[in-house]
Amino acid sequence: MTQRLFGTDGIRGLANEKLTAQLAVEVAMAAAEVMRQTMPPHALPGSSGRPIAVLGRDPRASGEFLAAAMMAGLASAGMDVLDVGVLPTPAVAFLTAQLGADLGVMLSASHNPAADNGIKLFAAGGRKLSDATEDAIQARMEQTDLPYQRPIGEGVGRIQVVLDAQQRYVSHLLSTIDNRLAGLTVVLDCAHGAASTVAPQLLEQAGATVVTIGNQPDGLNINQGCGSTHLQRLQEAVRDHRADVGIAHDGDADRCLAVDAQGEIVDGDQIMAILAVAMKERGQLRSNTLVATVMSNLGLSLAMKREGIELVTTQVGDRYVLEAMLAQGHNLGGEQSGHVVMLDWATTGDGLLTALQLLSRMAHTNRPLAQLATVMQRLPQVLINVPEVDKARVGSNEAVQQAVRQAQNSLGEQGRVLLRASGTEPLVRVMVEASQPDQAQAVAQELADVVRHELSLHQPVGV
Repeated sequence: MTQRLFGTDGIRGLANEKLTAQLAVEVAMAAAEVMRQTMPPHALPGSSGRPIAVLGRDPRASGEFLAAAMMAGLASAGMDVLDVGVLPTPAVAFLTAQLGADLGVMLSASHNPAADNGIKLFAAGGRKLSDATEDAIQARMEQTDLPYQRPIGEGVGRIQVVLDAQQRYVSHLLSTIDNRLAGLTVVLDCAHGAASTVAPQLLEQAGATVVTIGNQPDGLNINQGCGSTHLQRLQEAVRDHRADVGIAHDGDADRCLAVDAQGEIVDGDQIMAILAVAMKERGQLRSNTLVATVMSNLGLSLAMKREGIELVTTQVGDRYVLEAMLAQGHNLGGEQSGHVVMLDWATTGDGLLTALQLLSRMAHTNRPLAQLATVMQRLPQVLINVPEVDKARVGSNEAVQQAVRQAQNSLGEQGRVLLRASGTEPLVRVMVEASQPDQAQAVAQELADVVRHELSLHQPVGV
């Protein structure tokens, strides 16, 4: 097999350069053939019994031709396609399960700029494809022969628009809360993305008063100065409207960050802490455990320890959080970026579900978000990127490891040191947390200097 096509979150790249219509057709046909071989079809009433795919996208301009290409490839390989239109990634995962489909397809590059796009595939039940299945799809794409006769006549797939897809998803999310949001004024930033229509509808049906920004997608403005990666506009809008809370999603709405009534950011760590405590109180937090990555703030660990909740940490990446949750039977996890997974109601990170649960907690307790967020105190965190170094030796160089041990000893339990090699560049990330900002900065700079000196690519090893 050549270089792996699938990354940690599907196939992603510059649309019409790396991610072409031809590639989309090839991925679709290979996926249909692999799924046909590995899974029995789930016939919908009135259908012919052909395998079924659910396809959705965010509003990027390139999504239009990529969706057409994917549908053509799937149908030509004998798979019926249920087109759910512009919807969040977690909605596509949910509908894949609810509609009994064999495959789910989401076209989105999440929080990336509009010129990028991506193909994310879900297996039956709405769960991410296994690495083995992704590899099988790529292997099929690299074959030059056809393993079977392509379908003709009634064997080709049919394409059908699902007119009630959005309401199906909204109804599902509303079923996860048992109290109304009446009395809450929410400013909602949809990032000109996939949530632009469905997120305001959800919160309004839940009873909130909603002021919406970032909800005018034109195919080119997704994530542009708005959404979860650009919170300034939301902060200003919350203060201007004297709202109770602000909610920000990214382009495909699998993330949620928040802003309190004073305009202060409430990040994914704080949201997870609030939800973990709420679920523990209701007896819903399995094994009283939260799963997060090593990049979560130390304040989250300290808060969970105080609340009697175990914190399990994984390497960086929502896929590793999800893997740990599934393997160990936990039902709440996520990342500081606002990607929160609640397995009782979703198979992947769901920004709308996260927002709804957070707002429900506010309404149920009649407490402002700023007060709820005090469950954890974020420790000052400094991150320094050290470029042009041999990242492979960061864990084996004795001078670097000695410096890490000394730094951790000086910080004690109220501080933390983490060195992490970049996955794509000759770069090491030095992260330090401490009780005081000056201390965090000083320790991080000392460690960065050691890494730069010991691992530099511009000097012989050991010099």
